Amino acid sequence: MPSGTASASAEKGVLMPADPITVEIMKGALEAAGREMGLLIERTAMSAFIREKKDFFAGMYDAQGHLVYTDHDKFGPGMVDCVLEVYPAATMAPGDIYWFSDCYLSRGAISHSPDMCFIAPAFAQETLVGFAAAFGHFWDIGGMKPGTLSPLATEIFHEGIAIPPIKISDRGTFNDEAYRLILRNSRFPDLLRGDTRAMLAACTLGQRRLEELCQRFGRAAMEAGFAAIFAQSERAIRSTLATIPEGHYTFADYVDSDCVSDTPFRVQVSLHVQGDTVSVDFRDTDDQASGPINFLLHPDAARMMVSRFLSWKDPSVLLNNGAFTPILDVLLRPGSLVQPRHPASLGLRAHTLYRVLNSIMGNFAQATQGETPAGAGDYVIYMLRSLDTQSGTFTLLIDGIGVGQGARPFGDGLDVIYSARGQKNFPIEFIESEFPVQILNYAIHQDSGGAGIFRGGTGVVRDVRVLTDRAILGTRMNGVKCPSWGVKGGKAGKSGSFVVNPGTPQERRMSPFGDNVELHA
Repeated sequence: MPSGTASASAEKGVLMPADPITVEIMKGALEAAGREMGLLIERTAMSAFIREKKDFFAGMYDAQGHLVYTDHDKFGPGMVDCVLEVYPAATMAPGDIYWFSDCYLSRGAISHSPDMCFIAPAFAQETLVGFAAAFGHFWDIGGMKPGTLSPLATEIFHEGIAIPPIKISDRGTFNDEAYRLILRNSRFPDLLRGDTRAMLAACTLGQRRLEELCQRFGRAAMEAGFAAIFAQSERAIRSTLATIPEGHYTFADYVDSDCVSDTPFRVQVSLHVQGDTVSVDFRDTDDQASGPINFLLHPDAARMMVSRFLSWKDPSVLLNNGAFTPILDVLLRPGSLVQPRHPASLGLRAHTLYRVLNSIMGNFAQATQGETPAGAGDYVIYMLRSLDTQSGTFTLLIDGIGVGQGARPFGDGLDVIYSARGQKNFPIEFIESEFPVQILNYAIHQDSGGAGIFRGGTGVVRDVRVLTDRAILGTRMNGVKCPSWGVKGGKAGKSGSFVVNPGTPQERRMSPFGDNVELHA
């Protein structure tokens, strides 16, 4: 479609429908831009969590801040809203970039403090046409422990600096005053500096690609194309919902503990399916925790999780604001585990996040008589903090390991994998080259998946030898007391464990949620 074709209609306030070919070209352009942003982040970031583990996100939004495209399946909704509340669209200009990480001010669009979000508005002839966004999990932003996150945290102030929405670039002029303040709060400022540059570059690239798309087709045609993309996703989700029997469904899963008490926490989700719509109710979930397993759930993030399962058989469906439309109500109770009050700690919220996903999936398993995947395992993290006494160099290894996913109606569950799109386990060659450890064994944990006609995905065994004289070990593992469940009579998966000095007289099992465990050579 030539540039400006729909301009006359736009001036009259009428949005002309986009032709199907143009819509598909726009979808391809958005996907290509998102991948290009991701590759830029991967190749230029400094910290291992971003460049090796791929713990980052890239997304595109329309001029109202509605999510159009994301390369992720759990994050992206609501990212622009808190920026627009502080900086109205009318005040924005080319060259502006915004930065935030405050979980509470973003109402859960960012759900723990190390996730840093950057937003760049895109313009066509001084008119706002959309936003590009990028976020990444930064290695250290202060807090009570190196790496920021600790099971000992009992308030958000223990978990590093919280950045409210700020303008880090004003019409192309970088805000060095704010930047120096943020850098000063990290134990690894060089890594933070490199990661920040990667995110800023990715945002600038995404903003440029949006502007090129607008120049190619015209603003009115781009708006019509976005509307058509939303409508496609909405139709796909409604079509799947219409095949699910109407009714009220309830399912609960559990987090083993909050790291303070030894009591499991219930995550209960109810779905009310009516026609081609559904409402989601989290109000019967347990009260917020004293420890850091609280998960501040943005309502649209809940909608994305529901639409994720409604589209699991068709990965071509874009999870955007259109896909969220058939999820009518998201009912959350203030003061609960998934809607905690400030200043509750949020650092280990992933354990609750995965129970939310499992509880949603458990509802659909009931509704479809088991025609869904079984429950998935959480990823596992261990942290090693050590000091090289000869060089005086402090090192921090944060090794997050993807485990087994639930069995599927047509086959075994996936082995040793994150459920998040794109995230990876560290290769052993990378770990040994960067940190003072030796990996003695990295293997499939045989028979750890739940038994059934199709077995659950297997976990992993990672044997690590620490090469420094002294190190501090931190552990993060859920699903020990309450392992992932099966469907249609399938069995639960095996529980995991942390073992120090395995196979020796000094062997001992560690707490699944621990910190400050000293290891000596």
